[in-house]
Amino acid sequence: MTRRGTHALSDQRARGKLARFSDAHSTKSEGAATVRERRSRTGCDSSAPSRWRLLQTRCYDRVKPVPAVTWLIVAGLALSVRAAAGQPENAVAEDAPYGLTTRPPCDAFLRMPPNDRGPIPALLSQTGAFKDVRALAPADGLIPYDLNVSFWSDGASKLRWVAVPDGARIGFSPTGEWTFPAGTTFVKHFEIRTDETRNAAPRRLETRLLVRDDAGGVYGASYRWQDDNSDADLVREPRAESVQVNTRTGPRTQSWYFPGPRDCRVCHNPVAGYVLGPKTRQLNRPFTYSPTGRSDNQLRTWNHLGLFDPPLDEAEVGTYARLAPPDDARASIECRARSYLDANCSHCHRPGGVAGNFDARFDTPLARQNLIDGPVLISLGIDGARLVAPRDPWRSVVLARLLTLEQPKMPPLAHERIDEQGADLIRQWVQSLPGPPVLAPPVIEPKGGEFKGPVKVTLRHADPAAVIRYTLDGRVPGKSATICRGPIELTAPATLRAAAFKDGATRSITVQETFVVGE
Repeated sequence: MTRRGTHALSDQRARGKLARFSDAHSTKSEGAATVRERRSRTGCDSSAPSRWRLLQTRCYDRVKPVPAVTWLIVAGLALSVRAAAGQPENAVAEDAPYGLTTRPPCDAFLRMPPNDRGPIPALLSQTGAFKDVRALAPADGLIPYDLNVSFWSDGASKLRWVAVPDGARIGFSPTGEWTFPAGTTFVKHFEIRTDETRNAAPRRLETRLLVRDDAGGVYGASYRWQDDNSDADLVREPRAESVQVNTRTGPRTQSWYFPGPRDCRVCHNPVAGYVLGPKTRQLNRPFTYSPTGRSDNQLRTWNHLGLFDPPLDEAEVGTYARLAPPDDARASIECRARSYLDANCSHCHRPGGVAGNFDARFDTPLARQNLIDGPVLISLGIDGARLVAPRDPWRSVVLARLLTLEQPKMPPLAHERIDEQGADLIRQWVQSLPGPPVLAPPVIEPKGGEFKGPVKVTLRHADPAAVIRYTLDGRVPGKSATICRGPIELTAPATLRAAAFKDGATRSITVQETFVVGE
C-alpha cells in the first residue's frame, strides 16, 4: 500500500487487506504442518495464529492485531510508525516499498585480484571499494547490510557492504549457509569511540575485505587507517596496537589486533562455508537504506534485486528463523544466548570443525547441540566442569572461556577485550536452566602470596546456611574435610583449598590460594 491511496480506502477494503495478513501458513503449498516442522528444527516453534507475517520466531512474543483503521495509518507511514503503533518493528506489508529498487552494476572482484596469488592493492583507495575513501563513501556497486547479532570485535562498531558481480546470484537457503559466486567482495569497516565523555567522532581502525576467489575459497585483506583518515594501508603481517580511550571513569588502554592475511582463514574456513555473516537468520531483519531512506527487510530487498537463486517467495520470509540480539528483551533468554553462540562460535564449533564436542549453530535444536551438561576437552582445572552446567556458571566452561583474555580464550583470535554484555547474557541463561540450586564458591581473604610472618585467613560465604570445608594438604575438600569455624592461622607455607556445602544444593566449586609464609 502506498501513501497515495491510504486515506481513500473504505473500512471494508481495509478489512480485506487485513485478512491477507492473517497467518496464512495453512494455505501455503507446503502446508501448516511442514511450516511448524521447520520452526521446530530451528528451535523456534510458534503455531499460534497471528494477523501479521512476523519476521521472527518463538524467540519473540506475538502482539495483538492492529485494528483495521490503525493498519491504514501504519501501512502509509512505514516501518518506524508500525513499531510505534504496537506492531513489531520487523513486520512487513506485502506491498511496502522495497529498500532498494535497482541493483547497481558491479565488477567481479572490484579491483582486487581473483586470488591471493595476485598483487593485493597497497592502499584501500586502490581496491575499488570506495569512490571517496576519506568520506567513507562506498562505490556504487556496494550494497549495505547489517546483522541481527554481530561477532564480538572488542567493542568496535562496524559498517558492512557487499559487492555481487553483475548477473551473478547468491545460492539461497532458508537454513544453513549461503553460497556466493566468485568475485563477490565483502567490505567491513571498524571504528571505536576513543572519547566516551562527549559526542566525538569515532576513530577509524581498519577496513577488511573478504574476496570469494576463483577457486571456490576466500582470501582476506585488512587495511589500517592512517591518522588523518585520508587512506588506509594494507596490513601485511598481524600486529597489535594500543588504543587510548577516555571514559567517564578515567582513561583506559585497550589493545587492537590487526589480522594478517593468514588470519582470515582461521574463522572463514571451508566447514563454515567461508562467509560467516550473511545468511538467512542474520539478514532476516529490517534495514534502512541510505540511498533511498526506506526501511525494508533485507531478505525482501535482496530478493527484489534478483540476488537470490532460487528466488524467494516473499510470503515465506515470515517463517524463517532469525537471531535475537543480546539486548532484545522481547526474545527469550535461551534464544538470545543461542543466537550469541551462533554468531560468535559456530564457524568453528560445528560438525567437522574444531574438536569442541558441541554444535553452536542456531539451526541445530538445543537438545542436539550437546551444550547442556556436555563434556569438555579442556576443564580449566574446574572440578565437575561441563560445557554448560545448569544453574552453575562456575562450572560452565563456555562462560569461563568468554571471561578470560588468556588462552584458551574464546574467541581465540583478535580478542583483546572481554565482552561483558555477552558474558552476562550467557551467565543469565545458565542460571535460568532447570536444575538444583548451586552454591557460589567461598571467598578467601586475603589473597595468596608471600608473607614474612604468620597470616590469618578468613573464609566467608554469602549464604549463612552454607558450611565451608577446607584442606591444607592439596586434597579437594569433601564432606569429611575440616569445617571452617573462624580465621585460620597459617604459620608455614600451605595451599588452602575450600568449598561450600548445603543440604539440597550442589556444592560449590573448589577455590584455592597458596600462601608462602616465611619465618
